[in-house]
Amino acid sequence: MFIPVIMAGGSGSRLWPLSRSAFPKQFLSLDSSSQHTMLQATIERLQGLPIAE
Repeated sequence: MFIPVIMAGGSGSRLWPLSRSAFPKQFLSLDSSSQHTMLQATIERLQGLPIAE
């Protein structure tokens, strides 16, 4: 069993001007054709793993 921890902190200053304090990097899309944010893509990758409750 896994207990997933998603690390989604930091200011994302190296991604400026895309990443700002009001719109942090984890809410950016991975590419222009994707409608998913980096956080959504990470959560999707966790789907199907045996997760401890």
